[in-house]
Amino acid sequence: MLFNSIEFLLFLPIVFLLYWFVFRGRRWQNLLVVVASYVFYGWWDWRFLFLIALTSLCSYGSGLLIERFEGKRKSQQLVSAANILVNIGILGVFKYYNFFVENLDALFAAMGFHLDWVTMSIILPVGISFYTFQALSYSIDVYQRKLPATHDIVEFFAYISFFPQLVAGPIERATNLLPQFQRERRFDYAKAVDGLRQMLWGFLKKLVIADNCAAVVNYYWPQYHDLPGASLFLLGVLFTFQIYCDFSGYSDIAIGCARLFGFNLMRNFSYPYFSRSIPEFWRRWHISFTTWFRDYIYFPLGGSRCDKWKVIRNVYIVWGISGLWHGANWTFVCWGLFHGTLLAIYNILGINTRYKQVVAFGRYLPSIKEAFQIALTFFLTVIGFIIFRSKTMTQAIGYLKSMVCNQFFDASALYGVTYVCFGLALLAVEWLQRDKQHALQFSSVKPFNYRLVRWCVYYLILIIISKYAGSSQTFIYFQF
Repeated sequence: MLFNSIEFLLFLPIVFLLYWFVFRGRRWQNLLVVVASYVFYGWWDWRFLFLIALTSLCSYGSGLLIERFEGKRKSQQLVSAANILVNIGILGVFKYYNFFVENLDALFAAMGFHLDWVTMSIILPVGISFYTFQALSYSIDVYQRKLPATHDIVEFFAYISFFPQLVAGPIERATNLLPQFQRERRFDYAKAVDGLRQMLWGFLKKLVIADNCAAVVNYYWPQYHDLPGASLFLLGVLFTFQIYCDFSGYSDIAIGCARLFGFNLMRNFSYPYFSRSIPEFWRRWHISFTTWFRDYIYFPLGGSRCDKWKVIRNVYIVWGISGLWHGANWTFVCWGLFHGTLLAIYNILGINTRYKQVVAFGRYLPSIKEAFQIALTFFLTVIGFIIFRSKTMTQAIGYLKSMVCNQFFDASALYGVTYVCFGLALLAVEWLQRDKQHALQFSSVKPFNYRLVRWCVYYLILIIISKYAGSSQTFIYFQF
């Protein structure tokens, strides 16, 4: 079920009313969350429900076994490793089997051998990477004694399948979300209203910016051979706006929706296009993903506590894997290694940990230096997303080559300028609100502390959505 669908607009109020007025009490509410989440997820294909149920059962059972073997560290290690292998194995078969078979076949063919392996027609379950990582975080945290194993199977299934963030995150940690299912919840009017504001901003980003940018990018991208360099760079900018507004728009809707039910999900985006360096960008983009890789892969490898060359090795390992996490395609791996290289350079220069505070805090405009840093970081991000958007490495290289060689300063065929302006207008609002959790968090700021002014803003956004909404597009990260 898509957030931007009529079905969801009917589904959400029904679940909301049942949750607060019929299924009162924590246990009944948790049961409703599980049922509603399985309806939400099964709307695409009911067969996917068996996979998420299997993932949930394996991780739930592993937690109980780890608790049972308390004091027997080797047994706990085996249980945790077995659960990791099962979950990664399921993910690997559905997401990477054909990729590895095709590449092994090509490798051996180059050496004169023929492998008679066959690929399979596999439908990739929506959001499998997200809920798999969420399930893994639970068993790893129980093994590391960061939280006790839960004995309530309903609350655990609710934690894995919670419908607002089920298919595209944020990738929640058991230490944050699971305890919220374990305590009573009371309706908080202020929290619910703020959640609706955040959802409204998310719908604006998705329907007006992302969907319109997607239409232009999808049409002109395959024609890169014939377009001048300026047009190709502009398409790269459009895709950079598209993926941000699409993915952060989903996160805004998910986080806001969760607040309607009394839950606080972790922040997933913190205005990344105002970053002054690539390391800062990755502290602000898909935060739940980058912190997951940091805590469960980078730190166990030694993190930044090693000598400089091992740190660089760790960075490349993490970003190679993170690229592959995005999809079974060499373009994703190359995109990950591209950012790994940039992060390694910043690390060598010793500036990877700078810029943790909001840019130009207390000022309306950045300094010249900050403006240059933001522009450079955005440019590097655009180059990376051109690789990310390409279907093959041949296309990625051809696109970048054409962008440089095809009369770069020819501005006779600039497509999508209107939507670039839409994106810049949205970023202007977010710039003014860059110290807030989301762009519509302004109720205490004059003149928005007046109800009439706030409602005028809400109606204006609804008018913009109704007038400028693009053709319905699925969310980009559903494929991951």
